Amino acid sequence: MAGLTAVEAATPASVDSLLQWARALVAPALRDAIGDLPDPEGRIAGYHRGWYAADGSRLPSSAGGERGGKAVRPALVFLAARAVGGSPDSAVPGAVAVELIHDFSLLHDDVIDGDPLRRHRPAAWTVYGTPGAVLAGDALLVSALRTLVAAPAPVADAAVREALTMLGELMVGQSRDVSFEKASRVRVEQYLAMAEGKTGALMGCACALGGVLAGAGPERVAGLRDFGRCLGVAFQCVDDLLGIWGESARSGKPVGADLVARKKSLPVVAALSDDGAAGRRLAALYARPEPLDEAEIALAAELVEQAGGREATEREVVRQTTAAMRALSRAEPTADVYRQMQELALLLTRRDS
Repeated sequence: MAGLTAVEAATPASVDSLLQWARALVAPALRDAIGDLPDPEGRIAGYHRGWYAADGSRLPSSAGGERGGKAVRPALVFLAARAVGGSPDSAVPGAVAVELIHDFSLLHDDVIDGDPLRRHRPAAWTVYGTPGAVLAGDALLVSALRTLVAAPAPVADAAVREALTMLGELMVGQSRDVSFEKASRVRVEQYLAMAEGKTGALMGCACALGGVLAGAGPERVAGLRDFGRCLGVAFQCVDDLLGIWGESARSGKPVGADLVARKKSLPVVAALSDDGAAGRRLAALYARPEPLDEAEIALAAELVEQAGGREATEREVVRQTTAAMRALSRAEPTADVYRQMQELALLLTRRDS
């Protein structure tokens, strides 16, 4: 527990320490879970996390052996447990499960979207093939549910129910996201409902699992869940901004990747709802069957901004983050944990875009 005292102050450095603490706390059990997977699924999952090279050889930590994300979701699980007076140790199964489910969703997401990069490296499906990546994702999902089932009996059932509910929402959210690609118009409220399922549900589950595994009552768990859900939507909105205006070095994906794929991200959805000249030109550009060249990608980004898509998305980030903090208050966390969760929320929603 000594690691906790180093992250009490609400500063960027404290958030870094918090994430390092969460990563260290979840890492042994996470490595065990992935290590128990059959080959080649375990090897593919290890590659996806940045632990292995494509040939299965282990990468030194200095070369990226501990890559695989910033451990934001495990940090949310552990902080949620602390928020209701529980021990972070009791929440380790939840942290492992959300990491496994997150990686499952990313492996499948990359296949569905045809994204060639993940975490600054070739996506797993480009290295091992589509069947291998899909099966590795399936194996991670099974492992996640097994991890929750093995939690202490008084809370295991509730934890599994929480995860299953989330998975249903995740599937619906992903299905809506795919359907939007063929839709001529998508309303902003439809997009936000999709984002709540695709991204918000998993972060909400992470926070709820921390409370459930710590033995919190339904009302406090609901506050934690709603905090995570709103934060997840805000995170998705920021991701959408990065998908158009972000740098490849930061996002790990090509610049303008969402525009190349004609994705109906929130900035685009908001821009297409504009009846002005910029909105109409963007709609015509999106309707073209030919691939967009570099000049047209730059033009599309400019039109999205002119039609108000960027500003509308930035406002939504603020709205969702404010709602998240109101929900967190309902969980009645201690002041220091509230501050740490607020700082983590700011980290997720103030990425350079």
